[in-house]
Amino acid sequence: MTGDAVKAKNGAMVAYDGQMSFKKMTGGGDGLRGMVTRRLTGEQMTVMEVKGHGTCYFADRASEINLVQLTGEKLYVEASNLLCTDAALRTGTTFTGLRGASQGNGLFTTTVEGHGQAALTSDGPAVVLRVTKQYPLQVDPGAYIAHTGNLKQHFQSGVNFRTFMGEGSGEAFQIRFEGEGLVYVQPSERNTVGGDV
Repeated sequence: MTGDAVKAKNGAMVAYDGQMSFKKMTGGGDGLRGMVTRRLTGEQMTVMEVKGHGTCYFADRASEINLVQLTGEKLYVEASNLLCTDAALRTGTTFTGLRGASQGNGLFTTTVEGHGQAALTSDGPAVVLRVTKQYPLQVDPGAYIAHTGNLKQHFQSGVNFRTFMGEGSGEAFQIRFEGEGLVYVQPSERNTVGGDV
């Protein structure tokens, strides 16, 4: 950093050189409105602002770090997968409905928008999958990290007769993405509320 700032998950700093200052940001860094929104939605993320001159290193439980460059679009990301962002990026909260509930993450997710970089964590290197009108995408909720673009999400059950006969995939719920955009998934699954059937 050369006098600029980043917003990072509280406690994510593992080392730095140069002159840095660290300040906890109330309510995820979006002031009183952001704090109230996060309390109401349950989408909790404790954030600190890091300013200074030098290099600051961030990490979270030896997770892979994936940089996403935003050029004005909105990134939808699970709060648990957001490590840090350029200070100029705006963060917020949006309703996800049953998708979030199936993951055990609640009904809301974090949004990041503007111009700059966001660092996402994943359990293993993230895979970026393109969705087009011709090629929709089904994703296991436990592997979902984030998405960008003009995408519609549908929550669908993977339960059918084959599942009950023990011949199904074992995936009780899936998220179907339709439209144009990118979906980030990790090569590992969190425990989800739906779980295996």
